[in-house]
Amino acid sequence: MTGAPVAITGMGCICAAGANLPDCMDALFRGVRSPAPPARFTSRHPIRYPVFELRDFEEPPDLLRTGALGLHAAREAVADAGYDRETLRGLRVGVCVGTTVGTVMSEENFCREFLAGHDPEIAVIRKILRSNPADVIAREFGLSGPRQTVVNACSSGTDALGTAGSWIRAGLCDVAIAGGADELGRIPYVGFISLMITDDSPCKPFDKNRKGLNLGEGAAMLVLESEPSRRRSGNRARSYLLGYGSAGDAYHLTAPRPDGAGLKRALAEALSSSGAPPAAIAFVNAHGTGTPDNDRIESRVLGDLLPGVPFLSTKGYTGHTLGAAGAIEAVFTAACLGLGKIPANAGFATPDPEIVNTPVREVTTVSGTVALSESLAFGGNNSVVVLGKE
Repeated sequence: MTGAPVAITGMGCICAAGANLPDCMDALFRGVRSPAPPARFTSRHPIRYPVFELRDFEEPPDLLRTGALGLHAAREAVADAGYDRETLRGLRVGVCVGTTVGTVMSEENFCREFLAGHDPEIAVIRKILRSNPADVIAREFGLSGPRQTVVNACSSGTDALGTAGSWIRAGLCDVAIAGGADELGRIPYVGFISLMITDDSPCKPFDKNRKGLNLGEGAAMLVLESEPSRRRSGNRARSYLLGYGSAGDAYHLTAPRPDGAGLKRALAEALSSSGAPPAAIAFVNAHGTGTPDNDRIESRVLGDLLPGVPFLSTKGYTGHTLGAAGAIEAVFTAACLGLGKIPANAGFATPDPEIVNTPVREVTTVSGTVALSESLAFGGNNSVVVLGKE
């Protein structure tokens, strides 16, 4: 993605840290986090692994959870940008949403009945199809621009932002609503346990005693605008999408490449497309899952390419929200850049001798005009966005 900066005029977020972006930011800077065993589903596993679940969110009867979460965040982002439905309908508006689980794993009963030779009620399938998060948002606001749902594992939300930014720069639309959404469910819960990368205690990104991730759920959306559109609307820019890089090294189905070559290429591409000098980088919001391999390799890449730049993982406050993670972390990154400070890396207590550079351990003032948010995904995909402020 190269060309003029893309303005970010609205942001919205819902996750375990809060039901909206201001509440989330307040929780991050107060160090509040609330992992607990899942309440919405059960499993037969003897250990009740903690998750970052939205206990008070109830989806409407006509939508499944991922679509409803994405819509919740989109409504906040659109309102934050100062738009309403009527104004958006008069513009060329695209929608691009990343997800991993989506809604396809939430109706196990239908699948069981079908495989058993029964004739389950087809209304469940209609509900799944109606809950595609990009379609839900486009339908809500009456939008007819380009529409895409990105499914690229844990980098989906970041890739959706990069894709929507390229639409703006190519002139395909004036405005885009972009981000990510994902729900918690029993299948991904037991699936990640089976991979043996789940922590049975609150996750500890970059800590010596880290054992794995905690899953989470949520959504974040950003309103992206071309500069001509922003000037016509009079909207203020909360931040700018300056660059995007993506590189798939296809090293392994679930493990990151030991030398971090794919992440290095994605970082280099993102910085090159942004035109931002390394000296302008205020901080990096790292993928930081809390798994032994990810944190070790990611920290080494940051130490090699961006030595001395402060970094943290915000997954200690949200859990790993899968396809929503890149979007949630991009929203946090833009908000922190505007505030000029970043929260402590939750869960970090003991430095790891294999990690030569350590994350911030307390609320830290940062200087610089740009920040990076990066995502690593199964299958070897690596994606990075560069965000800036005026």
